[in-house]
Amino acid sequence: MDCKEANKKMTDFLNNELSSRELKKFMEHISRCKDCKEELSIQFLVQEGMARLEDGSTFDLQSELERLLDEAERRMIFYRWLHYLIYGVEAFAIITIITIIVLVIVL
Repeated sequence: MDCKEANKKMTDFLNNELSSRELKKFMEHISRCKDCKEELSIQFLVQEGMARLEDGSTFDLQSELERLLDEAERRMIFYRWLHYLIYGVEAFAIITIITIIVLVIVL
């Protein structure tokens, strides 16, 4: 993902609307690109800051952005393990089918 694409995805990220594949690419880019991470911070501060000012509630937006990034990282790890589980189940199903076919042929 390049900076232009990352900038287009920032609103979707902040609204938790990225697919697992998009989230992975976005997080990889944000972790490497200081400029995009700064732009994400600005967009988050504007979006959340305006909402909080309207509510009149207190906030620490930098900590909340870090929490949002940490949650995204945990989601990526969850998706990765879910994919591993799915691949494992698929491999088990294929092995089972092959075993049944071999048994039918042999018996």
